[in-house]
Amino acid sequence: MHFEIHSDDPAREEAFYSGLFGWTFTAWGGGGMEYWLITTGKDGEPGINGGMMRRMGPPPTDGQAVNAYTCTVAGVADVDETVAKAIELGGAVALPKMPVPGIGWLAYLKDPAGNIFGVLKPDTDAK
Repeated sequence: MHFEIHSDDPAREEAFYSGLFGWTFTAWGGGGMEYWLITTGKDGEPGINGGMMRRMGPPPTDGQAVNAYTCTVAGVADVDETVAKAIELGGAVALPKMPVPGIGWLAYLKDPAGNIFGVLKPDTDAK
């Protein structure tokens, strides 16, 4: 499995995601394109790794309905703290924290490039 982040300023997104989740980025020189491999955690732990590339088209439009595959980072310790840290790092709230009954607490955020992603704190008592 693999996910991909598109950005017009990859250094900005690297700082955002490494600051928010502790992800690491490694430049990959294959194919003559700018591409960074993203490691989201230690091998053998739950999760998937991904990549980041320079955006080749226009960024998402504010207020537009989601029109892409949205990834959710599950298992954050606290949704409110994660939202506050994302804002501090240059992100924004796309959809405020809400319960997903029997699953947990979910919020959708935007990274500095406008890409939407979710954060989830598991909580079977969420209502």
